[in-house]
Amino acid sequence: MAGRFSESKLEQIRAGNDIVDVVGALVPLKRAGANWIGLCPFHKEKTPSFSVNPSKQIFYCFGCHKGGDLFKFIQEFENVDFQESVRRLAKRAGIVLETDAGPGQQGRQQREILYQVHEQITQRWQAILASNPAAKAARDYLAKRRVNDEAVSLFRLGYAPEAWDDTVNWAKSSGLDLSLVEQAGLIIRKDGEKESRYFDRFRGRLIFPIADEQGRVVAFSGRILAEEVKMAKYLNSPETPIFSKRRVFYGFDKSKRAILDSQFAVICEGQLDLIACFMSGTKNIVAPQGTAFTADHAALLKRYVNEVVLCFDSDSAGQAASVRVFDDLLASDLAIRVAMVPAPHDPDSYIKAFGGEAFQQLIAQARSYFEFFLDYLCRQNDATTDRGRLAIVRAMGEALRKTGNAVTFDKFTQMTALKLGVSTQAVREEFGKTATGVSGKHPGPSQAKESVAEPDRLPKPSAKEFWLMKYLFLDDANLEWIATHLKLNWIAHETVRKIVARRLEAFALDTWMGVSAFMTSLDDPATVELLAESLADARTIPDPAQQLRDVVLFLRNQELDRELVEITRQLSQPGLPGEQAAELLRKSMLVQQQKLQHLAPPG
Repeated sequence: MAGRFSESKLEQIRAGNDIVDVVGALVPLKRAGANWIGLCPFHKEKTPSFSVNPSKQIFYCFGCHKGGDLFKFIQEFENVDFQESVRRLAKRAGIVLETDAGPGQQGRQQREILYQVHEQITQRWQAILASNPAAKAARDYLAKRRVNDEAVSLFRLGYAPEAWDDTVNWAKSSGLDLSLVEQAGLIIRKDGEKESRYFDRFRGRLIFPIADEQGRVVAFSGRILAEEVKMAKYLNSPETPIFSKRRVFYGFDKSKRAILDSQFAVICEGQLDLIACFMSGTKNIVAPQGTAFTADHAALLKRYVNEVVLCFDSDSAGQAASVRVFDDLLASDLAIRVAMVPAPHDPDSYIKAFGGEAFQQLIAQARSYFEFFLDYLCRQNDATTDRGRLAIVRAMGEALRKTGNAVTFDKFTQMTALKLGVSTQAVREEFGKTATGVSGKHPGPSQAKESVAEPDRLPKPSAKEFWLMKYLFLDDANLEWIATHLKLNWIAHETVRKIVARRLEAFALDTWMGVSAFMTSLDDPATVELLAESLADARTIPDPAQQLRDVVLFLRNQELDRELVEITRQLSQPGLPGEQAAELLRKSMLVQQQKLQHLAPPG
């Protein structure tokens, strides 16, 4: 599991990140004896069942059973892979990774500088919006749109002054290389006959910083304040080494936790819509840059959820956008619903008029995509004419063909027929002309949703085997004693047997492994969670040496009892030859003598 990272480097990262500090920065914790407890970030609960053990540097939830070490927590909380969790924790501890010192180091350093430039200009524009007289129009606009101070602060809104060279002069005074600031998309170079000159990209605009998944500002969207000015209402950053509009959602850094919790994502059209939704309680929401939704956006959402609700504006452009994103969402196996905001509203104005709860009701009542699409086609075509009906049927047939779902196909065949006032058979035959066979590459919305299943938890080991795992990490003397007195075949539970074998193997090779390092070496999440559960209880074990001896003695005798049962079964067979019976009786006596043998406890 460690992959490209050496164990010494991983241990350095563990030493530089205390699990209580890391988890406590993301989840409110309070001390409870030797542990820290809080509400689990991975499932909804009212009574704390989430525990962090500082001595073992592990976490475990007794409610949803997620558990593991520090790397595992970051993987689960941030929804990233192991390598990314290592990188984030290394950065937090100020540790340079070996993998960051290769030929690509120059590019990484450049990106780090671009992140810093974006952060610095974000702070500057925030300060200007907060108090600069030049930003009064922006403050008035926000007040008119009822964007309160909390929202302004949370989403780090700012204002870029009207001057052509404000950012240029700021960059010069900050000692920044203007070519790098140009690469960041903040200024534009104009080549003249004698020399090149720079001017600001964002001028006289309300600024919406765009952040990546980690909350780092990577781009900006600027809105003009004067509606009568004949120019694009929004101006966005260009593509840069740290920003690709195909891969970044506005607001995703703030909404991803709510998206995971709610198990679906709402997709809206613009920044102000998102802010209004988020501040009124619909926090599981994202917005692409404009309506430019892409396959990369769909793939990003698929990492978190299996269902999306489209909530674009109620005008024709918004509805057309809902149609455009269908293929990309379907290709990612995402179930799709559509929430229609009544005209003439958009999400922002609807919330202002009717409140956040009313908007949440709209989301809850969102229809399946194909219900929306059928209505959309009927508005776009005259369903009273043969030509219009044929266009509707062909478009529906083509869309349904992509789902590869026979149930969805059949349901909307009937719904289309009912909507058009024709027979189901006629629609089915017409669908057949454009959909030769219902099977397609991509499972449809219903299938995508139904195919999702939580991974099965491992069967529970016996109480004795459960406690055996605890003794593996109490004292190295225990390991030496276990290696001498325990046979792996005495352990009935396959995963516990694997954990014990791995621990004893590392001990035999004289490889020191703390709990976290040992968990990192395991390649199965269910195995990690089982071990975390056994180690989560921080209560002191009275006379642990004697209890370990009792556990191993019980497992030994349990195995011997199984042997006796098998011997008895064989002896009961009719017509058993005398020699075999005698041998079985001899084995039975040996097994019973073994049961009487004493085991001295460790120490």
